[in-house]
Amino acid sequence: MPFPLCYNIFAMRSTENYYQDRNLRNLDKIDELLAELPPFCEDFFRGVETRTSPLTRLNYVYDLRIFFDFLCKRKFKGKQPTELTLENLEQITDTDVEIFLSYLSNYRYNDRRLSCDERAKARKLSTVRSLFKYFFNKGLISVNHTAKVSTPKLHEKEIIRLEGDEIPRLLDTAELGNGLSPHMEGYHERTKVRDCAILSLFLGTGLRISELVGLNDENLNFADKSFIVTRKGGNHAILYFSDEVAAALEAYLEQKQNDPRVPPEEHALFLSMQYRRITVRAVENLVKKYAQISSPLKNITPHKLRSTYGTALYRETGDIYIVADVLGHKDVNTTRKHYAAITEDKRRSVAGKVRLHKDDSEDDE
Repeated sequence: MPFPLCYNIFAMRSTENYYQDRNLRNLDKIDELLAELPPFCEDFFRGVETRTSPLTRLNYVYDLRIFFDFLCKRKFKGKQPTELTLENLEQITDTDVEIFLSYLSNYRYNDRRLSCDERAKARKLSTVRSLFKYFFNKGLISVNHTAKVSTPKLHEKEIIRLEGDEIPRLLDTAELGNGLSPHMEGYHERTKVRDCAILSLFLGTGLRISELVGLNDENLNFADKSFIVTRKGGNHAILYFSDEVAAALEAYLEQKQNDPRVPPEEHALFLSMQYRRITVRAVENLVKKYAQISSPLKNITPHKLRSTYGTALYRETGDIYIVADVLGHKDVNTTRKHYAAITEDKRRSVAGKVRLHKDDSEDDE
């Protein structure tokens, strides 16, 4: 879909600069942490560079740190991860990997007690498999026992979302500050307009938290109530928002324009109290803060607000393909999996559509 002329080159570049800076920070972190891994890992990361993002590779580093730490504790005692060689890698059996998965249920790393659920275990297994597959395909190891290890069974997670009056209750909590502690109330007057805009954007468009944090002022186009987001993989997309969301955004932008402390060179849409681009962690915390008051029995996160929007959109349209497109899912099956529970509503609504007996009036026809 071509971008309209109102989205100028500067708007596109300023958005790209944020993601470029984030990628550079991730690359620096990868270089720093590679020093803790076996030397052959550099070849692996170089080999997968063209088909993975810096964030994906950084997660690989975190997973492999734990894997090699485990090996040095359990199989190659007395060695440090940096001393391991490809010959050591070749000695890893499928049983070793299965023990590793079990170990992840309760382990220590850097003096911290940690545990992984089934999804975290599956991700770490996928990382280890990628490493072994790379060196096996290169002919640098003769066996790849990780292919024999079964992926942990993933149970369907319950879809948690806001329902009914929980949505306006969340927005009212952010606007009015009811239920906040005295300490929180001290900051609320400064942040409530921003927080209402953030919550409205989540609930009214279903964008991801990374997409929200990456927004710049120039990405908004109030002429047709749209904005540009950078999706996973770096692709750009245009999303549209309602009059309600527009009102929340305009109120926040007006507050920013009237605040002399906002740096003129700062183009980030949502700012922290330090007048820098708001962080993912800060957004997570503000959502949690208001949700714990408005819906205390639910663990509401930014992703749950995304699910809330996806659910509402599917109920309104009944079109799983438009939901997938708006949410930025590459595979409609991902969307169907997340919103399949909504079909229960449809089953209930059609229960009386097929009648077993005719009305008397129909016999007369």
